[in-house]
Amino acid sequence: MKFAVLFEDNDDRADQRTAHMAAHLAFLDQNAEVLSDAGPLIDTEDERPAGGLWLVVADGPDMVRRLVESDPFWPTGLRKSVRILRWNRVFAEGRRRI
Repeated sequence: MKFAVLFEDNDDRADQRTAHMAAHLAFLDQNAEVLSDAGPLIDTEDERPAGGLWLVVADGPDMVRRLVESDPFWPTGLRKSVRILRWNRVFAEGRRRI
């Protein structure tokens, strides 16, 4: 199954991003088998970091939750919220997939 994971950042903990970025990026590398895409979301009004988006291939939402909670960013309080949504890919690379 495919999942979209939406993270909203906690502005009060923004200092944690830089302090833990190297460990977070290493975590992404270590989980490349299930993380097909990942990256920051930037607020278009003020160009500040707003959160992140992951596209994950996993057996179910519990597996995705465990992945989220093993990210070095998780225990820092940087993540204000997380939403795990099952995603059905119907259009990619300029064409319909179904």
